[in-house]
Amino acid sequence: MSHSTLAPVFTGLRLGLHALLIGLTGFAVARAFLVSSPVAIWTLIAGIAFVAVYLTGAWVARRNGETRIPQRGSAVAWVAALTLLWAVLTWLSPEGAYLVFPLFFLYLHLLPGAGGVVAIVIATGFAICALGLHLGFNVGGVIGPLVGAGVALLIGLAYRALTREAEERERLLAELIRTRRQLAETEREQGALAERARLAREIHDTVAQGLSSIQMLLRAAERDLPESAAGHVRLARETAADSLAETRQIIRQLTPGPLEDGLAPALRRLGLEQARRTSIPVDVTAGDLDLPMGTQTALLRIAQGALSNAVRHAHASRVAIDLSATEESVTLTVRDDGRGFDLDTAVADSHEADSFGLQAMRERVDQLDGALEVASAPGRGTTVRARLPRPAATGAQS
Repeated sequence: MSHSTLAPVFTGLRLGLHALLIGLTGFAVARAFLVSSPVAIWTLIAGIAFVAVYLTGAWVARRNGETRIPQRGSAVAWVAALTLLWAVLTWLSPEGAYLVFPLFFLYLHLLPGAGGVVAIVIATGFAICALGLHLGFNVGGVIGPLVGAGVALLIGLAYRALTREAEERERLLAELIRTRRQLAETEREQGALAERARLAREIHDTVAQGLSSIQMLLRAAERDLPESAAGHVRLARETAADSLAETRQIIRQLTPGPLEDGLAPALRRLGLEQARRTSIPVDVTAGDLDLPMGTQTALLRIAQGALSNAVRHAHASRVAIDLSATEESVTLTVRDDGRGFDLDTAVADSHEADSFGLQAMRERVDQLDGALEVASAPGRGTTVRARLPRPAATGAQS
């Protein structure tokens, strides 16, 4: 919980527990000497042993970077040793019974399930009996330990609630950091792809077109010139042809690999590759669209994510991918006949791998001012529909 804002609270509680336990032990020992108890020396020995065992266990936990004994068996042995020494100290000095209060917190913290509550009940009964044998049974000697046990239970429950809240906040913080990194990486990727596509278009529309025109003009001139001059023109034409081939190679390298020939072919290849790997039929219906590279990249990534979820989590036997467009928007729909899921549960458990994938799709769509719709129910399959705005400058569906 190094990043938790509640870490100082937990540190303060632990330090307070240490101080309370050591202080009460010192009080019990000092009281034995003040009243000249015949067992004062034995009380001192029991008190020193109790504090030594406690500090040893706390040091081991601290050294391992944990707030508890590393292994359950060691934790139980440590608590049992402390309880035995406390019982001896209480038997020797009635003031030792006060140590049951900090022991309550150790029981709740270290003993799993109902074990902590059972230990508190037994320790409370022993403290009441010890005080009664030392000082005589009275209402105060009974109510005091009972009230202490009740307060300890309430504080212990509050501590557990704080611990769960801190763990949840840590998980959310880690997920937020992971999402921010993913979004930054996506933005860099989309920016690089868009810039490469822009350069490819510029080179195609300027250099490649110019070289193609030069080649055609030289071919025409070669036919009208005498042979002595035609050789030089032929050499110039061949040089222009080689330069045009190299330019087109550069354009192909600048164009993103999966989207080299457009989004629709990329979706078809995606469906064929998935069907070949998993033997799950993937039906792809997509027309050729003129879309910005950022939109094509986002839709391809969404299709990859939805298809991966359908295969890995939904256990679908068939998947359909549909790409359609209007003048205002383009829509990608991925349907599967898998087991589906409960949308409310998925939102509550958004740290799960498939739900986090849906969240990543939603964030990718939001970046382009689009909308993502997810329709699913247990046993009824899942439909993921991403709708992105289509710039007016792009062409219509062919």
